Amino acid sequence: MAKVPVAKARSWRYALLLGAYGLYLLGGAAILAALEGPAELDLLDSLRQAQGHLLAGHRACLSEERLARLLERLLHAGQVGGPARWELPSALFFAASLLTTTGYGHTVPLSEWGKIFCLFYAAVGIPVTLLFLADLLRLLVPLLSHRPVRYLHARWGLPLGPVALGHAVALGLATLGLFILLPAIGFWAAEDRWSFLESVYFCFISLSTIGFGNHVPPQGNSGPPAHVLYELSITCYLLVGLLAMAATLETVHQLREVRAVIQFFAPARDPVAEDRQDILPRDQLALATVSRPDSQEEPVGGSAT
Repeated sequence: MAKVPVAKARSWRYALLLGAYGLYLLGGAAILAALEGPAELDLLDSLRQAQGHLLAGHRACLSEERLARLLERLLHAGQVGGPARWELPSALFFAASLLTTTGYGHTVPLSEWGKIFCLFYAAVGIPVTLLFLADLLRLLVPLLSHRPVRYLHARWGLPLGPVALGHAVALGLATLGLFILLPAIGFWAAEDRWSFLESVYFCFISLSTIGFGNHVPPQGNSGPPAHVLYELSITCYLLVGLLAMAATLETVHQLREVRAVIQFFAPARDPVAEDRQDILPRDQLALATVSRPDSQEEPVGGSAT
């Protein structure tokens, strides 16, 4: 009989979490609208004034309709790509952003066959990328997180809980320095029009797979070979940095404190009912070899007392 109040409490906590997340989304949208709305209106006013001055000075040979069509074509050309954006280094960068779901949007397929190919390429490549990433995390997380924590525990006799928490903080700071701040300095030096804040913004937006596309390094290998190497290095940075971010987040997720918070807000579950609702027995799942039960690691700091 004691399970009913516990189930109600967990359902209430889960509803509270969903409500808080909804308020977080609405609050972020409201703040962005308040911050960006006036700037957008100012930009539109300046564009209208510039258009008015241009039409006033060339009214005899330029109509408002023709100018609008010209601007529309120019904006479309700038959005879909432009010259030298589909050579091999740029295409490789596009493929990496597609498979990692970053999707900057600065380069898109122009032909119908290119769009069809992207559909099938992404439909197969994105799940394969996720499985490959999960398999790499199974190898890296024990090496980067479990072993150092257990070594410090065994070598110095430190409690597992504080050691795991300190190691997660250190790993997060290392990831921030090596994959956000240090590359941002490189982009700041390489890109003349980028400030340091914009460089940090690009690194974080890229590795978090948000990929707005308002800040993207120049594409195309029409320049010297050093620029081709620059594009290839950005592609490698995107792939390796995404793996580093995922490993850091997985390390944080396995902390005992984080698991406790997740368990606190998790909805009530009935293990017996869940087992009865399985479509297939677990030993018949085709992808059972991807995550074998005997290879699962226990949470970092989970055995601390």
